[in-house]
Amino acid sequence: MNGSVVPGESSSPRDSSRAGGRHWFEPLADFVGPAYLRYSFTKGTEQETAFLIDALGLEPGSRVLDVGCGPGRHAHALARHGCRVLGIDIAERFVGLAAAEAPPGAVFAWADARALPVRGGAFDVAISLCQGGFGLPANPAAPDDDSVLQAMASALRLGGRLALTAFSSYFMVRHLEETDDFDAATGVNHETAPVKDAAGEERSFDLWTACYTPRELRLLASKAGVDVVGLWSVTPGRYERRPPDLDNPELLLIAERVPSNGSL
Repeated sequence: MNGSVVPGESSSPRDSSRAGGRHWFEPLADFVGPAYLRYSFTKGTEQETAFLIDALGLEPGSRVLDVGCGPGRHAHALARHGCRVLGIDIAERFVGLAAAEAPPGAVFAWADARALPVRGGAFDVAISLCQGGFGLPANPAAPDDDSVLQAMASALRLGGRLALTAFSSYFMVRHLEETDDFDAATGVNHETAPVKDAAGEERSFDLWTACYTPRELRLLASKAGVDVVGLWSVTPGRYERRPPDLDNPELLLIAERVPSNGSL
């Protein structure tokens, strides 16, 4: 782990909430390892980061929490911008990869997005991108992304902002493939997908993705105590302020933590 200290970091990189067993995503991360960064959806990191720096008002010294950071591509980019970043991921393999390549200002911890090992109000910004935390249900039969969003909101100072992407239900239903099994009752899509590791070996893994409509995201944001600043349709590597549509795979939510009812 990088020697820099980020305000709000837990004293231990392992979160005790993980005692319930491994997340279904962890074996996939163990297998794919650094080959994750070969997939096309990871190639737009610089454009995405530049957009978020502007949309979130990030400056050198800003304290950023990256929930579901994967191998650390966004955390690394933000640290190079001068931000102080703590990356959290459910997959120990990804945390190790992120820490090994970390620039100054970025540290990483192995933890569950639903029980973040951080102090409340310690961060200026929290992000969860590419279904690394939000949208990665622990129990596909009962998605619990509201707990992820609430944990992110609690980590923010008042006036702090969060950014998360969610897979669009509209896009998913419109572009269902033979390998997709979309559950209309839960909004979760299941697929069995071939995955290659760094050596080129291929295995099949079950993947579950929780999908959302713009209205659902607004309701979750309200429940978490954050005000929606922007809600746009985006494609990985092409973030822009585009109104929600049927043609782009992800929704990007920008929201700001506001005082709860009754607080000064």
